[in-house]
Amino acid sequence: MAALPPQGAPWRRSERCPDPAVRVLDKRFEKYYLYHARVERLAEGCGWSEGPVWFGDGRYLLWSDIPNSRIMKWEESTGAVSVFRSPSGYANGNTRDRQGRLVTCEHEGRRVTRTEYDGSVTVLMERYDRKRLNSPNDVVVKSDDTIWFTDPQSGIRNNYMGSEATPELPTNLYRLDPKTGHASVVAGDISWPNGLCFSPDESKLYVVSSGARPRAIHAYDVVNDGTAIANGRVLIDCGTEGTPDGIRCDVDGNIWAGWGQGPGLDGVIIFAPNGDPIGQILLPERCANLCFGGIKRNRLFMAAYGSLYSLFTNAQGVPGT
Repeated sequence: MAALPPQGAPWRRSERCPDPAVRVLDKRFEKYYLYHARVERLAEGCGWSEGPVWFGDGRYLLWSDIPNSRIMKWEESTGAVSVFRSPSGYANGNTRDRQGRLVTCEHEGRRVTRTEYDGSVTVLMERYDRKRLNSPNDVVVKSDDTIWFTDPQSGIRNNYMGSEATPELPTNLYRLDPKTGHASVVAGDISWPNGLCFSPDESKLYVVSSGARPRAIHAYDVVNDGTAIANGRVLIDCGTEGTPDGIRCDVDGNIWAGWGQGPGLDGVIIFAPNGDPIGQILLPERCANLCFGGIKRNRLFMAAYGSLYSLFTNAQGVPGT
């Protein structure tokens, strides 16, 4: 195992193959490991990077710079970085719906929005039971077009990640049907729900509990024709130092989790479907969220503190996530 660079040392792209930042913890990870692939830094200078989402039809990636209230854009063909939207309402999590439109969690407006084809913004949800949401955090869209999102209080605790305010609702996990406007609480007992993703066949939902001690990644069975979850259990106990955030599944059901915090922990940890850690990608900054993209959905994009990184893998992300 290669030595880590000294804490605070400037990051440099590895000149070695294989990249020592990519670590095989279990032989099950070997099939996803590309010998010639190296971690690349694509952009820097953000306040807190979050919510990456890939637009394959335009060959670009969007991600949130929360405290600077902007959504950034990176173009694959040129490497150009620009501001896609400013102000963004302190946008956090992003995804695309099954029609290709951008769906965004906004801290400032305490709402979930959709960007239409013409660029206009539609508010999908900002209240539940006539009370304002806290600060929608992370979001996924199921194949039936329903929108599932977590609503902790990250964006109302201070004026850095949003605007300080008094919470009106518990930290719930919601399911929203945008066709009818009906919303329901699918889980109200997760301590500070954060990142979430479905298994490839959508039979399971994985949710990060950032308020639990130790932090954990929970698994739920998707039931009642896909409208509810049941049988919640801890799939991954993250221990005293583990700090998971955003998560995604690949087509084989492995869970790729943004991780922190501190040297030797910052980056991504990959878990087998049964919860065993099988691989690790070390970064010089805590990784808040990630997604797969690129022409073959095998390029992992990692939004980490002030930067955006990528790594080509032999894994493929689940289509539509």
